[in-house]
Amino acid sequence: MKKLYPALKPYVKHSLAVDKPHVLYVEECGNPSGIPVVFLHGGPGAGCDPSHRRFFDPDIYRIILFDQRGCGQSRPHASLEANNTAALIADIEHIREHLTIDRWVVFGGSWGSTLGLLYAQAHPERVSGLVLRGIFLCRQQDIHWFYQHGASQVFPDYWQDFIDPIPENERDNLVQAYSRRLFGDDELARMAAAKAWSKWEARCASLRPSAELVSSLSEPHTALSMARIECHYFIHDAFLQPNEILDNMDRIQHIPAMIVHGRYDMVCPIQQAFDLKKAWPEAALSVVADAGHSAFEAGTVDALVSATHALGVSLT
Repeated sequence: MKKLYPALKPYVKHSLAVDKPHVLYVEECGNPSGIPVVFLHGGPGAGCDPSHRRFFDPDIYRIILFDQRGCGQSRPHASLEANNTAALIADIEHIREHLTIDRWVVFGGSWGSTLGLLYAQAHPERVSGLVLRGIFLCRQQDIHWFYQHGASQVFPDYWQDFIDPIPENERDNLVQAYSRRLFGDDELARMAAAKAWSKWEARCASLRPSAELVSSLSEPHTALSMARIECHYFIHDAFLQPNEILDNMDRIQHIPAMIVHGRYDMVCPIQQAFDLKKAWPEAALSVVADAGHSAFEAGTVDALVSATHALGVSLT
């Protein structure tokens, strides 16, 4: 079973100004002359982590990570201004052009898979391959499953903690109810809501409970950006038309693609991966039998590292 590559550090970091007021944190590591690959993190709003560099062979890949608008080391933190899906797609292109890359591999998980698919559909000529994990099609039904009714039936104890900050008369639309607190002026209420929102996601993300994941996503800096930005996107249906991704799969059917999804993913149920595969029969789908949503469960790590290795060999 394959494991993550050894830890490594960036050989260069960039501060890239895009639409005001946003300045993106971008880093490069691995082989400067290698196959370019861009890592698209989840959330939206979660930001990158040093462990994300380790899905790629540093001898083969030029590894590019960046924090999307408002999160991680990008500035200003947790900002919702000019923060939408079209802007993030434009940012990816801006980074590619800034780094003088002609074509690159796109790697994304969860929201990163959403963004990766949308970027590839917008710029298919710039994508040499796709590795996608924990498919999130960002349809209303997909948002409803996790934030209104669905996962709540699997984790009723965790769900109770999630809905506790919301009065009963507001629980018919929890994304709307949370938005009033996450976007409000009451700093204490905003932080309490952010922690409850992020803790709910972290608790449901792995097949076996992960105290490390819960601690990481509940950390105030991460929790605030993830909760605010996720809620902002979901209240606007991710700024997408209904079924937008599946309706445009003809644009990218020629691009080599590998899809990895945990059988017991409760954040983004596996039906989304099968819906994508049905619309994209050319893509390879690997179902991890003993995994949930997290990228760092052993079987998922094995599948993702195998995918990046195989794609790297095919592109060398």
